[in-house]
Amino acid sequence: MKIEELQSVNMMRTNPAHFGTAPVQNVFGGNSGIAPVSPVHSQNFAQTEVSKTSKSFETYLMEAVNSVNQNQLEVNKIQERLITDPDSVDIHDVTIAMSKARMSMNLAQTVIDRLVTSWNEISTTR
Repeated sequence: MKIEELQSVNMMRTNPAHFGTAPVQNVFGGNSGIAPVSPVHSQNFAQTEVSKTSKSFETYLMEAVNSVNQNQLEVNKIQERLITDPDSVDIHDVTIAMSKARMSMNLAQTVIDRLVTSWNEISTTR
């Protein structure tokens, strides 16, 4: 990359925490044509990004529980197919599904244990 190319780079602020009213400073020296970010645009961008990505803790928790449940149901379905029609299911698929379900259940149990431990610590600290 040539230095001439660096002087024509346009910088944009994409993180809402970095928005401000001051113009972007030229770090390469001279006039590189970097335009400041307008405050109106930055506020609109910050509002749209927050509204698109904001989810409640309850939503994340329910998605995680549903994912664990879906893994368990998938294992049950594959096990039933293995019993009723053994030729249609590969044993590797059964073991992979069981391992996946076991790992997701262990992860969920670990998260629950840590949440309970943290809550107990917070409630006793007062």
